[in-house]
Amino acid sequence: MLDNVTRVSAPTAQSAALDRPEIRVAPTDAKSVQQITVVEKPLSSVEILYNNGAVRKVVILIALAAIWEVYGRFLNNDLLFPTFTATMKAFIEGIRSGVLLERAWGSIRVLFAGYVIGVLLATLLTGLAIASRIGRDFLETMTSMFNPLPAIALLPLALIWFGLGNGSLIFVLVHSVTWAIALNTHSGFLSVSNTLKMVGRNYGLTGPRYVIRILIPAAFPSILTGLKIGWAFAWRTLIAAELVFGVSSGSGGLGWFIFENKNMLDIPNVFAGLLTVIVIGLVVENLIFRTVEQRTIQRWGVQS
Repeated sequence: MLDNVTRVSAPTAQSAALDRPEIRVAPTDAKSVQQITVVEKPLSSVEILYNNGAVRKVVILIALAAIWEVYGRFLNNDLLFPTFTATMKAFIEGIRSGVLLERAWGSIRVLFAGYVIGVLLATLLTGLAIASRIGRDFLETMTSMFNPLPAIALLPLALIWFGLGNGSLIFVLVHSVTWAIALNTHSGFLSVSNTLKMVGRNYGLTGPRYVIRILIPAAFPSILTGLKIGWAFAWRTLIAAELVFGVSSGSGGLGWFIFENKNMLDIPNVFAGLLTVIVIGLVVENLIFRTVEQRTIQRWGVQS
């Protein structure tokens, strides 16, 4: 009975190729496989440079400087829009004389004090929000009230409360920093997955060790974003506040330097002060924060 049964075997790849010539079958024997080589095309110098992010940014900056120079020469009016070369001459002269460095250091010193106090206050508020429901409700209420409020709007009150001094500037800086950092940090902690939390519990992590080893690394992308936003808010607020503060006291940092030269119609120095503000922002963003990101987020593999 079994002898009369015709056994039908599955078609092999070779038979399928013979029946249908349009089907190409990859060779499976060792000799044919050894003959297959992978050809890698070397990248050209232009492609290598294009794949470098730093080079691309430098090219963009050079293009912007060229447009600036062309437009300034087209207007031919230094009181309205000085050229890039005139601005660079004023910038180099300010660096050589030490005026720009002194004013920049004065601004950075005040900024650092306000930024540190704001970070500490945001850390305290976030800790209370994580620890209890009342703390969470308090943080949500305070951020809803004060985060949309421009920090510069509080400067008149700060001048009344703290007088003409660095206290007024630090007060508005703390306001501009605290809520952005607290809001992003709290959102980062809430976004930590339950799987990571259970892993930490299974390893017996509790208290500060649980926060440091599980919560902070998992939420660090949001924390770093909050630090960047807080820095940007603080830097803009400081320059704007120094403009007003300088009018009242006759002293200040980069903001007062810009306002003072505007009153003397020294517009190239005004642009030199603005260029200093931009350079400091680029250094902080691309050197400090980028280094922190590479050594934490990218190294830990928690890039959001």
